Amino acid sequence: MSDLLDRIEASADDGDYTARHIEVLEGLEPVRRRPGMYIGGTDAGALHHLVAELLDNAMDEAVAGHANRIEIELAVDGRVTVRDNGRGIPVDPHPKFPKKSALEVILTTLHSGGKFADKAYQTAGGLHGVGISVVNALAADLEVEVARDRKLHRQHYARGVATTRLEAVGAAPNRRGTSVTFLPDPEIFGERARFEPERLHRLARSKAYLFRGVEIRWSCDASLVAGKPTPARETFHFPRGLSDFLASLLDGRDDVLEQPFTGEADLAEGQGRVEWALAWPLDEEGYHGLYCNTVPTPQGGTHETGLRAALLKGLRSHADRIGYKKAAQLTADDVLGGAAVLLSLFCKSPQFQGQTKEKLVSVEVARLVENAIRDRLDLWLGSHPAIAAALLDHVVARADDRLARKKSREVKRQSATRKLRLPGKLADCSIADRPGTEIFIVEGDSAGGSAKQARSRETQAILPLRGKILNVASATADKLAQNKELQDLVTALGCGTGRHCRIDELRYEKVVVMTDADVDGAHIAALLMTFFFREMRPLIEKGHLFLAQPPLYRLSHGGTIAYARDERHRRVLLDTVFKGRKNIETGRFKGLGEMNPSQLKETTMDPARRSLLQVGIHDVAGKPTAQLVEELMGRKPELRFQFIQENATSVEALDV
Repeated sequence: MSDLLDRIEASADDGDYTARHIEVLEGLEPVRRRPGMYIGGTDAGALHHLVAELLDNAMDEAVAGHANRIEIELAVDGRVTVRDNGRGIPVDPHPKFPKKSALEVILTTLHSGGKFADKAYQTAGGLHGVGISVVNALAADLEVEVARDRKLHRQHYARGVATTRLEAVGAAPNRRGTSVTFLPDPEIFGERARFEPERLHRLARSKAYLFRGVEIRWSCDASLVAGKPTPARETFHFPRGLSDFLASLLDGRDDVLEQPFTGEADLAEGQGRVEWALAWPLDEEGYHGLYCNTVPTPQGGTHETGLRAALLKGLRSHADRIGYKKAAQLTADDVLGGAAVLLSLFCKSPQFQGQTKEKLVSVEVARLVENAIRDRLDLWLGSHPAIAAALLDHVVARADDRLARKKSREVKRQSATRKLRLPGKLADCSIADRPGTEIFIVEGDSAGGSAKQARSRETQAILPLRGKILNVASATADKLAQNKELQDLVTALGCGTGRHCRIDELRYEKVVVMTDADVDGAHIAALLMTFFFREMRPLIEKGHLFLAQPPLYRLSHGGTIAYARDERHRRVLLDTVFKGRKNIETGRFKGLGEMNPSQLKETTMDPARRSLLQVGIHDVAGKPTAQLVEELMGRKPELRFQFIQENATSVEALDV
């Protein structure tokens, strides 16, 4: 023991850890050292968060009643400008730092600003006092202009440090407000980091929905959106606020109710106000947009808790008054699952979880929001008995589904296999556990025959389908139930569809759509993806759906053989693998059935050599996936015609 103590004392005297090892980071250096602590990382989301911080500041001026116009502009060199016509950041010397203007203090000091007390802002989204200083710290260069007291002031910064003095550059008799232009620092975000016009356009539009008194002007260089649906210029102003937002989300979709539940109310004790808009679309493609002081809170929080409590208690109370006994089994998830929900709260001194403000944690907000919405809900339900009855029927049906699922026992895959009457044409894999298993969905018996010979019998199952399946986006529920090909597919997968889809009962780890590498094959793949999106969406969300990549061409010369996925890939191979060679033998596969099993295994099915595309759900051109599926695959051909007209100029020659 004495030897151990001696060694400890000796190591303490070695000088390995002394005061000189203690760093004190000053100014904005902590932000540049650890940007993730302030904006969540350095990826594309964090990059765009910088613009959101500036936009939040401008929105605070608008909500406080000092601005009615905000401009956001993206330049071709990647610079973004956010401008408002508010009061302008103060430029007089700061009392605590008399050698600096208040503007410079705000831009170079963390936790400085006018939102900690209630004197300058009653409600604010940029309440932490780090937003604009963080933008400044992470900008390669930044220029700020303040029009105040009929004078224009300007100052430049680089990586958080002022490079010029604050200058009065002239008179501005007809201008007021703050303008910030910045270029993200490539040292932080990488040389290839660029702002996405469609993302900024969507951000500007969403902010305009949240405060009906503001006009937001979006603009960017036309070259940045050439061939894209995002406009180079647009002005947003929505007089009905969240009601306009909800209408854009529904966009002609059928709703359970004849009219949505919308409204606004002041919070008790003068703590702010809340606005809401809710609908229950029949397709149950829900959307939850939750905001506090115009800041998105994607993880919800106490304002969402208040809304959920108000709706659940209000519906139960109304059901009790009219003798609707089944409502006693309702939960908040029954009520809000699949609903389109928009909730915007304006309150004093909100508390968020983390600097990126993804969750509201102010405890008192839950009670205030619940009481405010509950009063309006009780009145609305009592004044619209037919609508209230339709809503109760809808949410009680969801509760019945939930209880039915709860009663059903979870069965292991092998048990399910024994109980199910699997389709006769399914060539199942031999192992019982799901991990490592795959099912290939192929078109036609010919392709199915080749695939069955090429597969690994232990882990790979084959299900041939007959030609093009039913388009579920334009078919009725009866047709879907009667379609044998789809019913065989549902039975083989074993996880159910629609509300009854239980992804934990999926019988395979990967579901692989394997169609011919031509236009017909692409069409069949699109129909299958539409089916999975509409009827088994969790299968996509959990990453189980894939597209195989079979070759279209076989190229050979001498002993060299290569396979090309499409015409473009074929040209690449000719210019690389077969460069300089003549008389290249090229064969075009008519379909998977034309490939011999060894070729199919080598190119498409062998996990060690194949290439799979994982199917995901992503918004495109600012449109939700559900809207695009409806436009391209739904019952209205005029929507497809409109889509073709809008996008025809950007289509390149097909490579199949």
